Parts: sequence; structure tokens; C-alpha cells
Amino acid sequence: MSQNHEISKGFFICIGGTACYAAFMWIAVMYLWAINTLTLLAFGWDKARAKRRKRRVPERRLLWLAALGGSPGAVLGRWMFRHKTRKRGFSIWLFGIFLTQAAMVYLIISETLPTLL
Repeated sequence: MSQNHEISKGFFICIGGTACYAAFMWIAVMYLWAINTLTLLAFGWDKARAKRRKRRVPERRLLWLAALGGSPGAVLGRWMFRHKTRKRGFSIWLFGIFLTQAAMVYLIISETLPTLL
């Protein structure tokens, strides 16, 4: 029990260090993997429901999943399932989200990568 306490205590002490940066990056990678998988599955589920003329996943929910970090999964799902390709408004929002997130990733990498090297 004391060992767990020491680990958590050490985690909060090392804020700003490279060990905490690595832990944060691991959490970020796992989150992005999960949200992109969920988004891809949502696009597949919506396509399957559309073929059967059943209740669909709302477009707003698909866009929210993309905005929460799942835009690569949304673009991949759109391509894989050939889904939502004729919806102009949806496409504009989706690619706007994708480009905004790509620009943010570029800025973060260009700012943090030189400091790490």
C-alpha cells in the first residue's frame, strides 16, 4: 500500500519533467486511439442502420465524435463505408474539424519537438 502511495506522490512531484511528459503522451495516445476507434465504429454502425432503414446515428453525434479527437477515424470511416459522401454540409463541417485539428497538432509538434531535442 505504501508503494502505491509513493508512486502517486512521485507522479505529482514530477510535473514538468520528462517522465510526466511521457505519461501524459501515453494517456493522450490511448485516448486518441479509443475515440478514433469509437468514431470509426459509429460510422460503420450508421451505415449498417441506413441500409436496413432503421433508426440512425444523428449527424450531430458523428460530428461531436470527430470534434472530440476522432476526425481521422471519421474520415477513414467515411471512405471505408462510403458513408455521408453526398451530404455537403456534413462534409464541410467534418473537413473543417479535421483541418483545425491537423493545424493544432502541427503547432503543438512544432513548439514542443525542438524543446525535447
